[in-house]
Amino acid sequence: MTKIAVLVLAAGKSSRMKSIKQLEKVNKKTLLDITLEKAKQLKTKDIYCVLGANADKIQKEITSKNTNFIINKNFDKGLSSSIVSGLYHFKKNNLNFDGVFILLADQPAIETSYLKDIINLFHKNGTKIIASNYDGFFGVPALFPATYFSSLLEINGDKGAKEFLEKNQKNIVNPTLKTNLIDIDTKQDLDIFKSLK
Repeated sequence: MTKIAVLVLAAGKSSRMKSIKQLEKVNKKTLLDITLEKAKQLKTKDIYCVLGANADKIQKEITSKNTNFIINKNFDKGLSSSIVSGLYHFKKNNLNFDGVFILLADQPAIETSYLKDIINLFHKNGTKIIASNYDGFFGVPALFPATYFSSLLEINGDKGAKEFLEKNQKNIVNPTLKTNLIDIDTKQDLDIFKSLK
């Protein structure tokens, strides 16, 4: 039985949003809850969420149950630091997984069927990275096999995962399904997304 941990990255201070982005709501649900609820549909009990800026406030307002929170004290060092803090948590606590599935808290348009497709691809290609194709570069949602964990612990900066995927593109398989990979970074992004709902 393949053991996959879902790691939801939600540690940023959302400076472009000028509010706590993780708690912005779409149809009365916070952006973070939307992502965590999708994670819960992936048939894994191992759901982790990395928090950093405003961690206490976010934890109090999140309604999704059975989520393990990891606090990233280095969240101002970019997205990579959240991936590193998640993997370090697994290592420190002797949690062994065959893969880690990285999701962002600000991509509410991604369908659960797309995420399930990534997991299915991983079951068929256990040694490959399954990553999303952004027309020219690869990004998250992405599922990394355990063989990459030690290399991922060394990434840094805000583009760490992107550069890591670029270096390993020969070992990447793309999902066959299409989805809306929009990131919600600003109030304008949020308003546009809500208007499409």
